[in-house]
Amino acid sequence: MKQFIQWHNDTFGEKVVKALEKNNFQAYYVADRNAAIEKVLSLVPAGATIGVGGSWTLKDLGIPAQLAKNGHTVYDHNVPGLTVEESMTLRRKELLCDVFLSGTNAVTLDGQLVNVDGTGNRVAAMSFGPKKVIVVVGVNKIVPDLDAAMERIEMVAAPINNKRLDRPNPCTITGMCMDCQGSTRICNITTILHKRPPAIDFHVIVVGDELGF
Repeated sequence: MKQFIQWHNDTFGEKVVKALEKNNFQAYYVADRNAAIEKVLSLVPAGATIGVGGSWTLKDLGIPAQLAKNGHTVYDHNVPGLTVEESMTLRRKELLCDVFLSGTNAVTLDGQLVNVDGTGNRVAAMSFGPKKVIVVVGVNKIVPDLDAAMERIEMVAAPINNKRLDRPNPCTITGMCMDCQGSTRICNITTILHKRPPAIDFHVIVVGDELGF
């Protein structure tokens, strides 16, 4: 059974890479998480400062920790125990780093990256600021089109992220977006990268594994 699942992952992963390339992104397909780690590390220049978006994919792969171990200065507002002021300072530094690392909420079959943010630092850095952006995305986030991307965010990514952050929002009870209106809402900013942002050296690594949520 495993080989049939891998065939399916490979087929869609390679299709998305071709679509991303048509949209002027530099895109790569790798078969598994180990190959993804290797590819990310190969794209980071020696001595580069690193910014990390809020990404369970990156954390799961251990990439920020590995880059810090390799001697890079890593700006990561996701580190536990930070004050609000410390977290905001790191978010601003991430905007001006050499290399910004992130996941994405969804990628469409025609090569568009769709994201919903709470504060906006992640989608801002993916649009302008860092010299290079590297996005890592598992095949579980491939969707047919923009409508399906938003459905995935509302039914999967947002509720799980709210639960992870322990936000008292309705989706943590229902398991799906309820379009809440309170101050604890984390779905405030939606971006669609139809094409590569022209001022950024933008790389997307599509991985034939399920990564993140």
